[in-house]
Amino acid sequence: MSTPVEWRPDVLGPGFQQATLALAPDAEGEVVATLVRYEPWPRLADLRPGHPADETDVLYVHGWSDYFFQTELARFWHDQGARFFALDLRKYGRSLRAGQTPGFVDSLDTYDEDIEAALEAMGHGDRGEDAPSEPGRGGPPRPPRPPRPPRRRLILMGHSTGGLTLSLWADRHPGRAAAVVLNSPWLEFQAHSIGRTMISPFIDLHARLDPKAAMPNVDLGFYTRSVSRTLDGEWDYDLTWRPVRGFPVHPAWLTAVLAGHTRVAAGLSIDVPVLTLLSARSTLLPYWTDDMLGSDVVLLVQDIAIRALKLAPTVTVARIEGALHDVFLSRQEAREVAYGEVARWLRGALSGSRPRGGRGPLGGRGPVSGSSRTAGPHPGRPPSTGPSSPGGRPGS
Repeated sequence: MSTPVEWRPDVLGPGFQQATLALAPDAEGEVVATLVRYEPWPRLADLRPGHPADETDVLYVHGWSDYFFQTELARFWHDQGARFFALDLRKYGRSLRAGQTPGFVDSLDTYDEDIEAALEAMGHGDRGEDAPSEPGRGGPPRPPRPPRPPRRRLILMGHSTGGLTLSLWADRHPGRAAAVVLNSPWLEFQAHSIGRTMISPFIDLHARLDPKAAMPNVDLGFYTRSVSRTLDGEWDYDLTWRPVRGFPVHPAWLTAVLAGHTRVAAGLSIDVPVLTLLSARSTLLPYWTDDMLGSDVVLLVQDIAIRALKLAPTVTVARIEGALHDVFLSRQEAREVAYGEVARWLRGALSGSRPRGGRGPLGGRGPVSGSSRTAGPHPGRPPSTGPSSPGGRPGS
């Protein structure tokens, strides 16, 4: 039996709640993940049938040195008919505890526990397949029952390193998701596959000798400059949870990421449609230029576009003119194009995937267990006319 989820108000304000998910402790002590959900007061528009993402739940996973604060993205998915959830992984954002190494894992597979805990809280758990059954009365254990399929579809959405993590997870867990949406996923090293092959043995040796050594910081703060309202960007967020020059990078963590890149390069077989959103161009320079306000300053987008075709049999790549590394933190015109691409793609991607079971009490969005609703303005976004309906680092 799963532990009941306790929801409480989130730092993003009215409409957002969070739940702490206890995970197995590690060498640094207590480990948790944090699930955030968006549940505003219902509107008449929510009750109308025919939303493309009715009977659908979205799980969003952030990138490196990041956390969830993209309230406009949550509203977009709500307007599409979905219930929106976001996961702050262990040692990031809401889940970072005193004494922990921010963002540190030595294998991306470690996040399986975080993702499974989030899906369990959302009603998409996969318990029972391998767990032993209780013994029958006076007899041997009964064979395990297969897990009951969820009544709602699941869309996985990941940004940058989160996109890499979710791509690998979806490949290893067929049948769980109905679609995957990737926002500038970090699918290949910035020095291309040749550079990755050359440096991997040295990084791996460093990881074996001193897994948490601080590596040189190559983040010059240009991405933060393009995003943060305190500089040249539009967005307010916590600079402690998302530092100007990112978290320190450690060799064991980088080895884990490079191993993920190698797996993608060999080819994955994600069994559902995949949408990859990317900027139209990259600007990776050691000095600031205003071109960085409308391009990806973290990844080589052309390499990512090529690697995306290795993820699944059905992949759509959308290149967004003027987009930043996080496409949904771009200027409004680029964001609206990106939201339009997602909305258009959704209608085709979900057309052959029908949810199991009936509709929820709010046009298919019905509240999850322990639901409460709050009303009010939507904090954490720029004061713009952004969509109510759509309207670097070593990686992020």
